[in-house]
Amino acid sequence: MTSAAEQPGHPAPATPYGTPAAPRIAVRGEAHLEVDPEIARIGITVSARGTDRADALNDLTRRNATALDLIKTYGDAVEKLETGAFSITPELTKHGRGERIRAYHGRVHITAELTDFTALGELTTRLADLDLTGIDGPWWALRPDSPAHRQARQQAVREAVQRAREYAEALGTTLAALVELADTEAESAQPYAMAAPQFAMRSKGFDAGTPEQAPALDLEPERQHVYAQVNARFTMSPPAL
Repeated sequence: MTSAAEQPGHPAPATPYGTPAAPRIAVRGEAHLEVDPEIARIGITVSARGTDRADALNDLTRRNATALDLIKTYGDAVEKLETGAFSITPELTKHGRGERIRAYHGRVHITAELTDFTALGELTTRLADLDLTGIDGPWWALRPDSPAHRQARQQAVREAVQRAREYAEALGTTLAALVELADTEAESAQPYAMAAPQFAMRSKGFDAGTPEQAPALDLEPERQHVYAQVNARFTMSPPAL
């Protein structure tokens, strides 16, 4: 009794390792690029403190508006501006056998993405000069659709083809056809999640004076590493062994 695959009209099952008439070769192609970042993200934490809840909230609202207005003055250099978590929390202290509210603490977290790294250094300095405003970052990154990702993938494919040709040449033959191309890994070492921050700045408190504006920070962008990897399978003409 013959199986369905052996009956007329049914193709023969694929042979995973090729045949003597069509030997198969499997290779891996890899690429590693080092490129300049395209964006930088900073985190801004605006704080306020007061013995009265309403006063603390009003102060926080004012400081938040000041920080946002300052960031917006940089126009197109700021690609994205987002407000994250907001909190207003009472600080409790022991009072006899009970507790009472000593003060209220308010915080607003803001993130900004910039494409102009000269403006980035100036903005971080000016933000850190604001009362009760902290800065974290920058986190350097490429955009998800950066040409560097495509360049790495194409380079990995070319390396796979070149490697397969070298194996075939070592056997005195040539490649015949591509059987399979699999993208096994194509990612940035610091994807959009961003690289580790390079600095953290905390602003002066309530009792600070008003010093002269500090010079802009000279920030050196961190080079980004882009990786791509493919597996490829080819058939080649039968070698004369």
